[in-house]
Amino acid sequence: MGFLFDLPLIITGPAIIAILVGVSLMSLSWFRKHRLPRLKFGEGDVEFSAAMLASIMVFYGLATALTAVQVWEAYEKTREITEVEASTLAAFYRDVSEYPEPSRSLMREQIRDYTHGVIHESWPQQRRGVIPTEGVRSMNQLQSVLFHFEPTTEAQKGLALEALASYDRMMEARRMRINSVERKLPGILWLVIILGAFISLISAFYFPVHDERVHRAQAL
Repeated sequence: MGFLFDLPLIITGPAIIAILVGVSLMSLSWFRKHRLPRLKFGEGDVEFSAAMLASIMVFYGLATALTAVQVWEAYEKTREITEVEASTLAAFYRDVSEYPEPSRSLMREQIRDYTHGVIHESWPQQRRGVIPTEGVRSMNQLQSVLFHFEPTTEAQKGLALEALASYDRMMEARRMRINSVERKLPGILWLVIILGAFISLISAFYFPVHDERVHRAQAL
């Protein structure tokens, strides 16, 4: 199922909706043909079923709304983490740009390689729910050069301290970004969404609607 994450949302979204609608319509047609004629409805049963369906849909709507809020909050939190990592990475790049040669060129090249790996390797992996590990080697090499630099002037000492602080903030943001891969909806919420959708759909079948087209519109 990982290939679904590589497809554009404009394709996967309508495709999933079309599949769900198709399954619902086929299930309704089968139910009307094989089950609905065998049911006996008394006076007032339809009104009671309609009230029950409305109640079920209200609770299901609340559950899906709360789930959507949680997903949106997780998205906003991840976006904030990504922006913090990008800003700290830019600040770190500017700090090392003031280092003397050859440390300056070496660290700038390693930062560019790391940024390229994050954009073109780590992010696609995170999109598929895979925790990226490729950036560890680049960070270890960069850290080795950074920690072995010996400042000779007071200005270089201040610069080294600021660069180390920027590096620590960048690593903290990186760790938070990687941890966000494991941020997902709890299993109980998935159960509520799937089971609620199933109950809501089945409940819509129990109506003696003569015109099947009207029944389909009500079920959807």
